[in-house]
Amino acid sequence: MSARSRIPNLGGAKAFILHRPHATTLALSRSLSAIGLVPVEAWPELPAGGLAADFVFFDADLGFDEQFPWRAGEAPMPLIALIGSEAPGRIEWALGQGADSHLVKPVGGSGVYSALLIARRSFDARRNLAREVESLKARASERQTIVRAVVALSEGGVGEEQAYAQLRTLAMSWRVTIEDAARRIVDLKTGGADERSRCL
Repeated sequence: MSARSRIPNLGGAKAFILHRPHATTLALSRSLSAIGLVPVEAWPELPAGGLAADFVFFDADLGFDEQFPWRAGEAPMPLIALIGSEAPGRIEWALGQGADSHLVKPVGGSGVYSALLIARRSFDARRNLAREVESLKARASERQTIVRAVVALSEGGVGEEQAYAQLRTLAMSWRVTIEDAARRIVDLKTGGADERSRCL
């Protein structure tokens, strides 16, 4: 059973519309204002103030990479693609930008609110997943450091179990985590090897 997510309050949020002046931008601005957002139109590039936006709507038909002050797929806010052409290349480009939701042009009076909510949820889920992946990578790296420290300690003729117990004892006596103790051991070992190679 999963916890239900609450629908966020969008009142006062700033939404940049990165689209050439068009009936689409007028309709979208009206819908956003009715929902309680503050729409800001921009073309052809997202201005510096766009980095503080809560949402960015962008033209998937005429958009280009240089419009954004970030690398493709690394937007700091939810992106919503405005799609008029279903050309595979343009859809692929919009997906490559990291579009979290989309609206089909011409934009009417419906669909904007749901696109905002879906974009917010998708963006948050992607950010959380990225944080989890980074955490797992860090943990995997720490495990490798622990293994290297145990190997270094076992070179003195003790077994791996004794070396691991020694590492734990060192961590407790130094009042640090086992990962920090392992890092110290590895640093001492590699530092000692460097000193020996300099002396030769």
